[in-house]
Amino acid sequence: MSKEEFTHLTEKGVHMVEVGDKNHQRRKAIATGKINLQEKTIAMIENEEIKKGNVLTTAQIAAIQGVKNTSSMIPLCHPLNLTGIEVDFEVKSTEIICTVSVNSLGQTGVEMEAITGVSLGLLTIWDMVKAVEKDSDGQYPDTSITDICVIKKEKI
Repeated sequence: MSKEEFTHLTEKGVHMVEVGDKNHQRRKAIATGKINLQEKTIAMIENEEIKKGNVLTTAQIAAIQGVKNTSSMIPLCHPLNLTGIEVDFEVKSTEIICTVSVNSLGQTGVEMEAITGVSLGLLTIWDMVKAVEKDSDGQYPDTSITDICVIKKEKI
């Protein structure tokens, strides 16, 4: 790949790409990912037995905050005019799948915001259940976050 293919690179280093000449467009991105947990942990989440509080509601809030703050965390992301955020969880026996849908009106896509939302949502779940997930050595042999990806990006 040549340097010209990386739009954030310049002769002097990096820059935020100019998007001001692009038309405003409604945009949408959907991302997903999952956290693998022990069955007993999933049962505790479903029965609201986690001492830190309601895990999925807290993770929803974290995901929304992650979406809203993406440009503050990823250096070359543009601040965006977000118009809607949806965060959903699918709870299975040993995993929770997080899906984040982000809508905006602007000149650049929202896929980084959707990925960030998924990441923060899943990290929050881990943080809230770590006391019951860790083993006797303080390790997390059954806990992992995987499969974070953009499943849809479109102009609408």
